[in-house]
Amino acid sequence: MANVGLRLVARVLVGCCLLAQAPSLLAQSAAGTDQDGRIRVQLTALNELVVSSEVAARIERIAVRDGDAFRSGALLVSFDCRTLEAQLEKAKASRDGARHQMDTVQRLAELDSVGKLEADQAQAKARETAAEVQVVQSTLGKCRISAPFSGRVVQRLASDHQFVNAGTPLLSLVDTRAIEVRLIVPSRWLSWLKAGAPFQVRLDDLDKTVEAKVARIGARVDPVSQSVELVAVVTGSTAGLLPGMSGWASFPGVR
Repeated sequence: MANVGLRLVARVLVGCCLLAQAPSLLAQSAAGTDQDGRIRVQLTALNELVVSSEVAARIERIAVRDGDAFRSGALLVSFDCRTLEAQLEKAKASRDGARHQMDTVQRLAELDSVGKLEADQAQAKARETAAEVQVVQSTLGKCRISAPFSGRVVQRLASDHQFVNAGTPLLSLVDTRAIEVRLIVPSRWLSWLKAGAPFQVRLDDLDKTVEAKVARIGARVDPVSQSVELVAVVTGSTAGLLPGMSGWASFPGVR
């Protein structure tokens, strides 16, 4: 019985100690700080998107694979659009015929051989067929998808020779050159922290330190955690940095 009583007393004492430390532990957790005043950070990509098909067609070739790097403007996906190419030739033939018909009617109108209504109808037909050519040309231009920025492939979502409808996801891309650093700091830091403030980030994944500076300060303070979000940029080389990496930020003079 004495041992049981001692264990109960010990548990009560431990509980009291934890309750006494709870406010400081919660404050550290809310702002992501440790005992040295460092802030937990995560790297994110400024540009990240899923490329989808804009046409219903068979994929001829996807030129990249998971993890591949690419440059802005590089061809990523091409479709088999021979049907659209045939439709374009047909539309051009109709346009040329309508133009010839319009020219003929206009010459006859100058000789008062046809009325104004026939001339107006011929002009309208010429404009209509010219617009049809533009529509097919615009659709045909979507048969080749080029990279909107330089980056890397996160995941291929379709395969060569697969038939897809408009809106089908094809590739997940990420811009690995435009890396942002996101972190949450105590709102009391706003008394001295300004945009442009420099700091260092120690990356756990690479075991190295990079220089960064505050780019933007969040527009609101979380009233519960009394913290605010910061967005920063790496001021040095971003080579080797990937979205999702994490580490610790150290600000000068903060302990």
